[in-house]
Amino acid sequence: MTRTTVDTPHGPARAELHCAPEGRAALLLGHGAGGGISAPDLVAAARAAVDAGVHVALVEQPYRVAGRRAPAPAKQLDTCWLAVADDLGARWFDEVPLLFGGRSSGARVACRTSTEGQAVAVLCLAFPVHPPGKPDKSRLPELDAVEVPALVVQGENDPFGCPTPAHRREVVLLPGDHNLKADLEGLQRAVGEWLDRILRPLD
Repeated sequence: MTRTTVDTPHGPARAELHCAPEGRAALLLGHGAGGGISAPDLVAAARAAVDAGVHVALVEQPYRVAGRRAPAPAKQLDTCWLAVADDLGARWFDEVPLLFGGRSSGARVACRTSTEGQAVAVLCLAFPVHPPGKPDKSRLPELDAVEVPALVVQGENDPFGCPTPAHRREVVLLPGDHNLKADLEGLQRAVGEWLDRILRPLD
């Protein structure tokens, strides 16, 4: 495991790199709004990816690096994410395709930036479809705008709602709620199988 710092327009971001022996792709994973990169579902997804021959970068947004808990505005998050993707893509992962992903707020960032960042696929853990109790305030358009294969792993009782499968979008429902801690083995299996399937044509 290697740690590296990346300068962005809004301060330094950090990335924790877990490299597969012969990586066929690289997956960048972002954290939730109030959490960090040690969230159990992110760790499980990273393990599944490395086992599937995919390098992983767990990315810490600048507001977290600076010690703030309140997230930065969406535009700032997206700008920083793309800066990190550019930097890591050039310095560490220049030979392989990039996948974007994250949990909750990080999943939204991955969706919003996937086209501009030229991601070949998107992994969403606990995508927050709407704020709890406010189904009218939907963030589904962010997910619907993804033009590459996407996997959404969602807890069956997530108060933030649950997206439906769509063209190129798979949805795996697991026991539990928004933190996805109830079935980490199931999460790992779902992520590993999906990565194997979508990356096979690229090998």
